[in-house]
Amino acid sequence: MFFSVAHDPTQLNQQGPDVGTQYRSAIFYASEEQKRIAQAYVNQLNQAKVFPRAIATQIVTLAAFYPAEDYHLGQIVDHDVQVFGMIVA
Repeated sequence: MFFSVAHDPTQLNQQGPDVGTQYRSAIFYASEEQKRIAQAYVNQLNQAKVFPRAIATQIVTLAAFYPAEDYHLGQIVDHDVQVFGMIVA
């Protein structure tokens, strides 16, 4: 899973200096199989103590999916000098 690379999944409603529910960490699942896999992976990471604290990432049902507007596509490629791009790339 990508979430453990892009941010600290142990922070509840926060990513670095940004705080609020809009910064929550979540995995959205579309099937019970996806939910099972996500939960098993989070459990595995917690049991292995990969992070210093328990993972706070929520595992929630995907209610709807909205594709990004064209101008949002390719952000890492277009802005590779940005901090996020350097951390994730």
